[in-house]
Amino acid sequence: MASLALVLALLYVVLAFGVRGAIQWRRTGDVGFRFGAERRGSPQWWARLAFVAALVGGLLAPVLAVLGWLDPIAALDRRAVALVGTALALTGIIATFVAQVAMGTAWRVGVDPDERTDLVMRWPFTLVRNPIFTAMGVTASGLTLMVPSVLALASFVVLLWALRYQVVVVEEPYLKRLHGAQYDAYAARVGRFLPGIGLVTT
Repeated sequence: MASLALVLALLYVVLAFGVRGAIQWRRTGDVGFRFGAERRGSPQWWARLAFVAALVGGLLAPVLAVLGWLDPIAALDRRAVALVGTALALTGIIATFVAQVAMGTAWRVGVDPDERTDLVMRWPFTLVRNPIFTAMGVTASGLTLMVPSVLALASFVVLLWALRYQVVVVEEPYLKRLHGAQYDAYAARVGRFLPGIGLVTT
């Protein structure tokens, strides 16, 4: 199961960043990555640091498990748990890519505060405002259940923190500044990560 988790984790990285970046490049001449411009110690810098740490830890967990250097959490080391995890991971991988494609040319990794992008509100953005991040969380939860180690669990918790911090502290203020009343209306009727939850009313 650890080997399968590693394959799925690598597949996720290739699809979510490599393939999606290549699609963006083909459409716009820009890979869509907005890293490196943020000020050290800024909210975006901390969010990126936490995200990278979670990604590295999430990839390292199945590698160490395959090598036999990382023991699973006994209470979660069950075949049924691993099968549920596999289903969640596969669902999350597909959902992430679908949501990324739905963003069209507005897709970005990171935020450039001086850049203007469209406010995407088509499906699946009609269900939640951040379906990519929701799908990332689903993927990570599945991989954690497939390789339920302390490292995998810690990486999952850090990822959830990083995603929420990025959205609440970085992306929502940016979108509100950029789109004003249109974003306010959207945030008031569509949940942040889950349908109906995290509505923002002004």
